[in-house]
Amino acid sequence: MSTTAHHDGALEHLEESLEHHGLETRGLEPVPDSERTATPRGLLPTWIAANISVLLLTMGASLAVSFGLNFWQALVVGTAAPVVSYGLVGVIGVAGRRGGAPGMALSRAVFGQRGNLLPGALIWVARWGWETINAVTGAYALLTVLDILFGVRSNTPLVVVTLLLFVLATFAISGMGITAVRRCNRWATWLFGAFSLLVLGHLVVRTDWAGVLGRGAGPTAAMVTGVGLIAAGGMSWAPAAPDFTRYLPGTASSVAIVRNTVGGAGIVALPMVLMGAVMASSTPDLAKATDPVSFLGAVLPLWLAVPYLLIALVGMLLINAMSMYSAGFTAQTLGFRLPRHWAVSVNAVISLVLGGVLMLAATSFMGSFVAFLSLLAVAFSAWVGVFGVDMLRRREYDATALLDTTPSSAYWYRAGFSPAAVTAWALGLATGLLFTSSEWFTGPLASDNPVGRYGLGWVATILVSGLLYALLPKPAVVPAAAGESAPLAV
Repeated sequence: MSTTAHHDGALEHLEESLEHHGLETRGLEPVPDSERTATPRGLLPTWIAANISVLLLTMGASLAVSFGLNFWQALVVGTAAPVVSYGLVGVIGVAGRRGGAPGMALSRAVFGQRGNLLPGALIWVARWGWETINAVTGAYALLTVLDILFGVRSNTPLVVVTLLLFVLATFAISGMGITAVRRCNRWATWLFGAFSLLVLGHLVVRTDWAGVLGRGAGPTAAMVTGVGLIAAGGMSWAPAAPDFTRYLPGTASSVAIVRNTVGGAGIVALPMVLMGAVMASSTPDLAKATDPVSFLGAVLPLWLAVPYLLIALVGMLLINAMSMYSAGFTAQTLGFRLPRHWAVSVNAVISLVLGGVLMLAATSFMGSFVAFLSLLAVAFSAWVGVFGVDMLRRREYDATALLDTTPSSAYWYRAGFSPAAVTAWALGLATGLLFTSSEWFTGPLASDNPVGRYGLGWVATILVSGLLYALLPKPAVVPAAAGESAPLAV
């Protein structure tokens, strides 16, 4: 046997051993049919875990304090936001079932091998911010527990240590792959559900319900803004949706994929938003807190606050693990020639650095978070509009062409670009920014119109990018050549 053959055989044996012990070694390549044994029901704990965030409590408080909404209006907002955002996430997730590959790998079929680098780079950078926000929230949860239990006050060395611990734990889970993420999600779902019921029971007993339910209604415009704000966070998961559905068989129901995606998100988002709105009645400063976590120590009794904070810490850990898991694929599509679990380390280091800056230098966490959400949603929505419309015309993906980054690829199009997709994406992105208003950036068209006033720049982005892509002439979809791998179909 040649040295090369022996090396290849040893590598294959190693990868099989790693897969058996829970470390996923598969990267951008489509999952073979023999391994696509997941079920749509498995998406339920995935999207429950993706929403175990105390930030939803703070956003719910903002609906009451900043937007002036009453309980019933918060109920409508908390219901509509996950349906809108995760409905789109679920629809994009159907592409993972069709192609068996990560979202940003399938995106090569839409934008071209080189054209895909443009939205891929922006989405990758946007994930730095999302992972930083989550890491900071998790670190704040740990700092609050240390303060409640031991009276240890936050200081610069402690901030660095807690943030480092959080990022390392995130890297460990996301680096191991989809099996580890799913197992952790399942346990976190049950624990978070149990303690959320305890928190809900405490609020039911201690809340002045006459005052909460008797509060006057706020403006309808504020409800629309609230839906847009909360839905913006959900939109950030859209490009990652195929990453979690690529192990589904081709026969899996599209309706079930969407239903479990929306259901998993809604089960968490709605009660969290409502609890935040109720908490704000007794703690009106909740929406303006310097950090998004410490208020729980004041609102809840010690025996409940500590375990709930620890579960919230686990939730933020899993959200970040899912995000970094997908970011590893995005990094690979950008040309990082590393295994997925090592590509994840790039985002881990970046979130550690940016998280330290945010915790030590920023003066307003919530203001920074809302501003970030506004820009994040536009960045992801430009891709969603183009990719979503493309799904209406493309029912299959060429497995060989997805991985072939040379001019011989069926997805090379014109010099590696699909002019229709790249043009629609760029103009949609520019339009969304024109209508976006935040502390960090305000577009020239963000004032004196409903789109800017309601924070719906990301909606305009989807509509413009999707409509332009539908109207512009597109390159022909070239089928796989004879003798090559067959396309991955519906």
